[in-house]
Amino acid sequence: MSFVQYEPKGDIGYLVINRPEALNALNAQVLSELDAALDAVDLELIRCLIVRGAGEKSFVAGADIAQMKGLDPAQGEAFGKQGNDVFLKLEHFPIPIIAAVGGYALGGGCELAMACDFRICSDTAVFGQPEVGLGITPGFGGTQRLARLVGPGMAKQMIYTARNIKADEALRIGLVNAVYPAAELYAAAEKLAAQIAANAPIAVRACKQAINEGFALPIDDAVVCEERAFGSCFQTADQQEGMGAFLEKRKHDPFTNH
Repeated sequence: MSFVQYEPKGDIGYLVINRPEALNALNAQVLSELDAALDAVDLELIRCLIVRGAGEKSFVAGADIAQMKGLDPAQGEAFGKQGNDVFLKLEHFPIPIIAAVGGYALGGGCELAMACDFRICSDTAVFGQPEVGLGITPGFGGTQRLARLVGPGMAKQMIYTARNIKADEALRIGLVNAVYPAAELYAAAEKLAAQIAANAPIAVRACKQAINEGFALPIDDAVVCEERAFGSCFQTADQQEGMGAFLEKRKHDPFTNH
C-alpha cells in the first residue's frame, strides 16, 4: 500500500500523506515515499504543491513511536537524518509548497508543516512538539525551524513544556498564516496555490531561492542573493510579456516556464 499519494491537478499538485489508520504518522516507509513523490513532480507543469493529510482527524500526528521505541542511538540518529534529508529537500524544492493542516500536526507533523513555504490550517488544527514527554528531542528540524518561525523564546517554551497549541494561538505567534473553517481549508489552499501559479514561474522560483539562501545571512550578503535572482529574470519570455503588458495597459498572456 502506498502511504504517500501524488495527485496533479492542472498546474497544482497535491502530496497526500495517506496513513489515516495511524493518524498519518511518519515511519521510514512514509519518508521514503515522500522523497520519491517529490522526484515524481513534473516541474515543467506543476507550479505549486499542497501538502495535506488523508482523513479528517490529522495532518500528521507525529513520527511513528512504535517504530522508534526499539532504536539504539545510532539508529535514532539515522532515522532523524532520514527525516531531515527529506524535509530539507521539501524546503529547498524549486516551487512553492503550502501545508494545509487539518487536525493534528504534532512532532514530525509540525516539522513537516514547517518545512513548507507557509502553513494554513483548519480551526480544528492542533500543533505541538511533544517529544520531551517521550524522552527524546524533536528529530526532524523542530529545534531549528520552530525558533526561526516564532522566535527562540516561544519555541523553547513549546518544546520544553511539550504543550500543544490550537489554531488561534498558532496564528497569533506566527506559526500559520491563516485559519479557516475545516470545511473550507482545502478550497482555500487551492485558491492560494492558483494565485501563485498564475504568476511568472521563473520569477516565483527565483524569489523562493533568494529568500531561502539569504534568510540566515547578514543583510550585505543577503542582498547579493536577491541581485542574482533579480538578474536571472531578465530576457525571459515571462519578463518580456509581463512588462510589455504593463506598458501597453493590457492583461498579460499566461506565463510560461521560460
